[in-house]
This record gives sequence, structure tokens and C-alpha cells, in this order.
Amino acid sequence: MQDWVIDDENLSLERKSLLPGRGFFVPDEIEAERLDAAVEERATGADVLVVADPDADGLACVAIIREVIGEAALIPTGPHELADGLERAAAYGEPGSQVYVCDLAPDDPEEIEAPLAALAEHAASVTWYDHHQWRAETETAVREAGAELVVGDSETECTADVAVRSLDAEVPEHLVELAAVTRDHDLWIKEDDRSDDLADYSVWSDPEEYLEVVQAHGVEFPEDVREYLAERRVEKEQLIERAVDRAELKEIRDWTVGVTYGRCSQNEVAEELRQQGADAAIIVKPAGSASIRGSEDFERAHEVARQVGGGGHPRAAGCKPRIYEDMLDYAHHWTTQGAVAKQMIMKGFWNLDVEPAETEE
Repeated sequence: MQDWVIDDENLSLERKSLLPGRGFFVPDEIEAERLDAAVEERATGADVLVVADPDADGLACVAIIREVIGEAALIPTGPHELADGLERAAAYGEPGSQVYVCDLAPDDPEEIEAPLAALAEHAASVTWYDHHQWRAETETAVREAGAELVVGDSETECTADVAVRSLDAEVPEHLVELAAVTRDHDLWIKEDDRSDDLADYSVWSDPEEYLEVVQAHGVEFPEDVREYLAERRVEKEQLIERAVDRAELKEIRDWTVGVTYGRCSQNEVAEELRQQGADAAIIVKPAGSASIRGSEDFERAHEVARQVGGGGHPRAAGCKPRIYEDMLDYAHHWTTQGAVAKQMIMKGFWNLDVEPAETEE
């Protein structure tokens, strides 16, 4: 395949909104080899490791841990690669190191049972901070494997909040503020304009670049970063507009659900759909994943996501339906704007019990 075929610079904005980014087309094996090499370089000789989701909340935890405990090697790990992240910590971390797992919740405890047990045996300690919705059996499995687990209230805390109150040390004020503004974004409170800066910059910058800025400046970004964000937001707003224009409002039981597709910022798209009367929103991405967003009138997004291999919070959850067997399935996904994934997730709304599931403590 020629590089120009997957180069975003050669795509019109409309086509870019319909197709995944360049990274999607890099085979997982090659990406895993690159990540292994990077983690090995960072983790060799490190006494502290942090396995974290490299979004604003996960990276805020890394910044706080580095400030309080000392230099810590980041092992960036998405929610669907949790077992891989734990394996990398055991493989490349020094024996007797301190390991923190932040902003990650297992969808299936059996998938992480062996790597977590191996990591707990290898490390001096494994401390796990999170704020997602956990099932009681999952909490038990993680604790029995040897991890010290602290799960915050998903409606009032982000994981950075959990880190601030759980670490046995005083956290600098600018990082306490970082946690508070991260919460505003992560819980979709939307009362502090600076939380959009954190969310966007964490996506658009390299994790280490983001960490360097927030450790030094907290949420008060320097001028060059603000200029960079302003420039990138021109295209961001255009992609949001296209996803909103494609959306349909569906009546599912007692709820109005906005359903759309595209490469876009899901929170802003969901907010636009809420303004149009949606109680919930489904945003299916070209790479196959999907975001489910709720509102005051729908706080069961995590229950829908669990039905299609995901999880999250009552008002914000994510998933990746297991419907992609080969490239033809993806081709169908792109040319139909996620039709199969949309149907599966909408079915999840129809399948919800009449009464919400009790939140497991």
C-alpha cells in the first residue's frame, strides 16, 4: 500500500471524517513492537511504573504520581489493552518496583487474572486507582490478585481525584487544580472552559509532552500551547459539524437517542445532539469503536456498553462491538457509516431492564 493512500493530508475533510486515521492501518504487531521498545527504554531502571489510559484523566494521575513519588515510567494502555499493559509492566519493570494502574477498569476479570498475578509477584506493590463502574466480583478478583484497589464514586470523582486523596503525601496546589479541571471534562460537568483545553491537548500531543506541560503549568497553559490548540480546533469544529449533520434522532422506548458516525470529538457532538432533544447519543467511529453519552434523563450508558464489550460511567461509556472479522467488514463499516455497529448498540437500549442495575460497591 502506498503511503499517500492513508495520508490524511491527501483527503478532503468529508472523506477524512468518514475514514480512520493513519494509525488504524498500522498492523497491531508492528505497533506492539514499537510500544514494547519504547516501554522497555523508559522502564529499565525505573523504580516506579504507571500503567495508565493516556487521556487527560490517566495522564493527570501520572503527573501527580511523578510529583509526589518521583520519576515514574509511563506505560500507556487503552481500556481494551489492559492485559497487555500489565504484561509489559512485569516484563520490563525492575523487580521490586512500585506499580500504579490508573483510570482503567477490566471488562472481564478473567482476561487480566494471570498478568495481574504475575505483576503482583514481580513488583513490590501494585496500587490501582480508578473511578469507573466496577462489579463486585471484579473488585474482589483484583484485590485477591494482590493489588491495593481504590475505586472512586464515578458520579463525583475522576481518577486524578482518587489519586490526590489516596496518595500519602501533599499534592502541590497546581496539580490539585489539574485534577479538579480534569474532573470537569471527564464527568462531563462542563463548567470550566479550561477542561476543553486539557481534553484536546491530551489527544493531540504526545503523552510525555502533555505531562511536561501540566507538571510545570497545571491548567494554565503557556501561549504557544494555546495557539496550537486554536489552530487545531478549526478542523475539529468542522468534523463535529459533519457528524452532527449526519445524526438521526431515534425513539427507543422512553428515550430519544441521537445516532451518528464519524471521526470527531464525541463529547461535543453529544452535547449538540442533546441540544436538539436527545436524551442519549451514540457516536460510532470509523475505527470501529463507539461512544455512548447520556444525560440527566438517561444515566445507563455503562449498561448499554456492557452488552457490546465495553463499559464506563452512567453518562459516558465506550465500546467496540465484536463484528469485525476482516477488512471487508471494515469496508462495509465505512461505506455504510457504521450501520451494523449502530444497530447493535441501539439494540442494547432496547434490551435494558425496566429498572436500572444496582451499582456495585
